[in-house]
Amino acid sequence: MSPILVVGASLAGLTATEALRNGGYDGELVVVDPSPQLPPDRPPLSKQVLAGAWEPDRAVHRSATRLPELGVDLRLGVAATSLDAATRTATLSDGSTVAAAGVVLAMGAAPRHLPDEPEGVHVLRTLEDCLALRAELEGGPSHVVVIGAGFIGAEVAATCRERGLDVTMIEAGPVPLGRVLPGDIGGFIAEVHREHGVDVRLGVGVDGLEADDTGRVCAVRMADGSSVPADVVVVGIGVVPSVGWLEGSGLVLDDGVRCDESCLAAPGIVAAGDVASWPNPRFGEVMRVEQWENAIEQGEHAARRLLAELGSAESPGAFAPIPWFWSDQYDRKLQLAGRPSGADELHIVEGTIAERRFVALFRRGERCTGVLGVNRPRHVMQARMKMAESLDWAPVAELFA
Repeated sequence: MSPILVVGASLAGLTATEALRNGGYDGELVVVDPSPQLPPDRPPLSKQVLAGAWEPDRAVHRSATRLPELGVDLRLGVAATSLDAATRTATLSDGSTVAAAGVVLAMGAAPRHLPDEPEGVHVLRTLEDCLALRAELEGGPSHVVVIGAGFIGAEVAATCRERGLDVTMIEAGPVPLGRVLPGDIGGFIAEVHREHGVDVRLGVGVDGLEADDTGRVCAVRMADGSSVPADVVVVGIGVVPSVGWLEGSGLVLDDGVRCDESCLAAPGIVAAGDVASWPNPRFGEVMRVEQWENAIEQGEHAARRLLAELGSAESPGAFAPIPWFWSDQYDRKLQLAGRPSGADELHIVEGTIAERRFVALFRRGERCTGVLGVNRPRHVMQARMKMAESLDWAPVAELFA
């Protein structure tokens, strides 16, 4: 029997691998990844590992530790370079090919870069990225500039401040996370950072990076003509799904690998994690979710869907999660469930923004699109469970009546 090929030893890929075995698949299982070592569990990279509180060997996901007992043909340092979706045949970077009975696409995404980045400019995606940045921070740089005030940028800024470093955080939008959360919440995040000593610059883009005579970054040039000194720069301006190698494969590539609502991209081919774009029927929109919890849930669902394709399980149906995410910044734990947008109505239903401990619900018409809690984990979980039953506004709001 032809093997199942898992492309990407990401969290989604390893979770799918484990789920295939747990679902009864006992055939050959090949996992390929271009990295020479297993990718780490990413959430600690911007926090505990970057701060030096954890060593890298603690940032390991449970699925990675189970690989030896799962009987997997693990090929690290080997990338998939092309795929014929019609025959499910992949060509690998070592010159070999794999004709697969089924394929799981879980390649993840790659961070965006600025043009002409000099020495001293970092992104944070891999363990190597984290350790390179950590070594620079341990050297005591005089000023760190973080470009981008999304969750990764904000977490890196917080970690740097807790190391006692001078930090400037630059965001082209009017507030942090303005595309995802209403302005009041973005403004709250900006104020928390300012209270901890971060120089937060909003509403101005970056025009370029300046280097000294040695080729090392020395300043960030702003679109308004100003300049911010920097000897370490962290770029956190989003990621791009790793789908370039799939050009000409026969798959639909549209902000990732386009799947149906069950995570099926083509007969015998599923996708999961940062690379998968699919219509979530619960929210009535096509989404691609870059979140730790989603990688696990979608990896498991995609594995079950592939087993159904192979005739060894029933189809799990549509993948319709309530996306969930958390972020630790200083002594604040932010937890977000749902799919809100910056245009949704904001309702503070518990606590106040001023006291920095609250619950916010997001409303769009008669639907609850999300819940955000700051140091209120129990309330967020209750609202998330209610949203899993229905997105109707009234039942969720009644939790806080």
